[in-house]
Amino acid sequence: MKIATWNINSLTVRLPQVLDWLAAHPVDALGLQELKLTDDKFPFAALQDAGYHAVAFGQKTYNGVALLARSPLRDVVRNIPGHGDAQARVLAATVDSASGPVRLVNCYFVNGQAPGTDKFAYKMLWLQALHDWLRSEIAQHPRLVLLGDFNVAPEDRDSFDPEGLRGTIHHTDEERAHFQALLALGLTDAYRLFEQPEKSYSWWDYRMLGFQKNRGLRIDHILVSEALRGAVTACTIDRAPRKNPQPSDHAPVMVTLG
Repeated sequence: MKIATWNINSLTVRLPQVLDWLAAHPVDALGLQELKLTDDKFPFAALQDAGYHAVAFGQKTYNGVALLARSPLRDVVRNIPGHGDAQARVLAATVDSASGPVRLVNCYFVNGQAPGTDKFAYKMLWLQALHDWLRSEIAQHPRLVLLGDFNVAPEDRDSFDPEGLRGTIHHTDEERAHFQALLALGLTDAYRLFEQPEKSYSWWDYRMLGFQKNRGLRIDHILVSEALRGAVTACTIDRAPRKNPQPSDHAPVMVTLG
């Protein structure tokens, strides 16, 4: 089973790129973030023609998440239950596989802007709410995958300039502590189960030749529960779509479960 995540940064603009990528990489499930469209504008028909069931949780102009899968998606949850939030950031659903059901939790984590701001405080509250809810989700669905744009570079090696950016957004001790708290729930960063090339990133700024100079961050992650960890056979970042004309600033990340 192959599962991928991709912050597409406007599905309206980049639907052709998604369809092309799925044709070349026919994954079993794909989580998309930053749809930047409402559900009535979501391209269900085009994705169905490509062989994918889809559930969406959109929002005009900003945010929005979707899950695509070869098999029907069921038991759908939108946003964190009990945590009032006007922003469309979380979409969970169960997909059946040959080895059993897999719970997919697709998230577009809060950016946070900068430490000390209201948006950073919102990020901290959101991260805590996500953690508390995931504890019960994992208990109910032991075969769980948490994927998405986390907006956190969990270690120094996940940043092109760890010293220069230390303490700034995506790099703060508070954000990294929340990432570690997710791991403490029994989740594992699938990408770090394997030896990976140095300076491997999933996001590059559009400005200042960020991609060309590999001035990037690894902020898109796939975490797997203990019940799935032994089944992980690969986890990779596909840099190729970042070379497209009008690309997303993020690259897809893909995990393979044996």
